This record gives sequence, C-alpha cells and structure tokens, in this order.
Amino acid sequence: MQLRPLLAKFDGFAAMLQSPLLLVIRLYWGVAFAQTGWGKLMNLDRTAGFFESLNIPLPKLNAALAGATECGGGLLLALGLFARPVAVPLIFTMLVAYATADREALMAITSDPDKFFGAAPFLFLFAALLVLVFGPGKWSLDQRGPRRAGQE
Repeated sequence: MQLRPLLAKFDGFAAMLQSPLLLVIRLYWGVAFAQTGWGKLMNLDRTAGFFESLNIPLPKLNAALAGATECGGGLLLALGLFARPVAVPLIFTMLVAYATADREALMAITSDPDKFFGAAPFLFLFAALLVLVFGPGKWSLDQRGPRRAGQE
C-alpha cells in the first residue's frame, strides 16, 4: 500500500477546510473588531481619557481613528470585502495596542510567551494576520467580484 495517494487525498480534504475556516475567523473576529471599535466611538471621551493616561498624543483624534479603523475594518473583514488591504490597518492598530496598553506583554514575548499570547490584542492581531497572509477565502465578497484574467 502506497502512502502518497492517501496523503494526496488527505491534503485535498484538508484544503477544502480552508475557506470555511477563514469564513469563521473573518466573521467572529470581524464582528469582534467592529463591536470593539463601536464601543470606542460611542464612548469617545472615556476612550480618549484612557488614551491620554497611556500618553498617546492627540488622544481624542487617535481614539476616533482607532475606533473607526476597528469598526469599519471589522465590518469589511467580516464581509470579506477588501479583506487583505483592511487587515493592514487592523494589524497596525493591534501593534499600537500592544505597544501602549499591553507593553508589559509585548516585552515578555521571549521571556514569558504566555503573557504575550494571553494579552487582549493577540487574537485580534492573529486573525488579521491570517487574513492578510491567506486571503479571505472563497466565501467572501472579494471572491464574488469580477473575475481577473487567468482565474477560473
């Protein structure tokens, strides 16, 4: 019995799981981003006060930008519309969150990885990175648009 045909079948089956997994990631984390951003926008003064306590310059402007990025970007991510481009500002926002609100966790990335992986921004960052690298999957609005030359 040869192993290669079995591995090829397994690979084919596993590849079929890519788009459903990306859909679940986009829906869950896109909605979570949108809700978090909406919360920032609806409580802008409180968010700006928190940003000010972190010594973030122009706290009200940055609170509005972070909230709009998370809310709008999260909705686009969930829909799979402009998913890869929108992942970039979401990643940036999460890196800023690490650098400001979770600096201790960021500094512990090598000495205490559990602290880094357990910090609030990690799963948001990871979801956005997955979509950036692998795309939104076949079940997205990006894939429903006009076909590019050379695509089936």
